[in-house]
Amino acid sequence: MRLLRRLHLYLGCLFAPALIFFAVTGAWQLFRMHESNKDGSYNAPPPMKTLSAIHMNSHLPGKRAGEYSPLHTFSLLAAGGLVTTTLLGVVMAFRVTQKRLTPTLFLLAGIVIPAAILYLYG
Repeated sequence: MRLLRRLHLYLGCLFAPALIFFAVTGAWQLFRMHESNKDGSYNAPPPMKTLSAIHMNSHLPGKRAGEYSPLHTFSLLAAGGLVTTTLLGVVMAFRVTQKRLTPTLFLLAGIVIPAAILYLYG
């Protein structure tokens, strides 16, 4: 259990800044806040455009989309780190609790709620 906690801690600390970056920039991209309206009614702030370009293309604006960047590799590692630390967190949740019903119900809710939303509003 100590090894799992330590691995969870170190991977979490290593990839936390990247995951927060992708979560924040992805959140405003959901609402297209990084794109200016053609009619000029909204102009996206330049830092938001730049950070969104990094999120989408793994490099600063000006390079061709799809062109390899070492940030692609780091982003892939961050995605793997997120999956790994999440799985470690789930394992630890089941190991530290006496009642396994609670984490089980929350895991099921994490599956059912988005599936229901997709079904109802899909």
